[in-house]
Amino acid sequence: MGNTASVKTEASHSAEQPATTAPVSETKPKKKICCACPDTKKLRDDCIVQNGEDACGKFIEAHLQCLRAEGFNV
Repeated sequence: MGNTASVKTEASHSAEQPATTAPVSETKPKKKICCACPDTKKLRDDCIVQNGEDACGKFIEAHLQCLRAEGFNV
């Protein structure tokens, strides 16, 4: 039974860890990066498919600026 008490103690410590990370999640963007800026993402992707990445710098940069405005660090 001594082992059970130590397991509970370990579980208590792991339960406390998410609480300390909660304030960090409040500063994260509200959307997932895949769902942010769909308009600039579509323009960027269409340009890359049709013209190649080298020819689409302005669309890539516009999408990155949009993502930064949404709170992503890219």
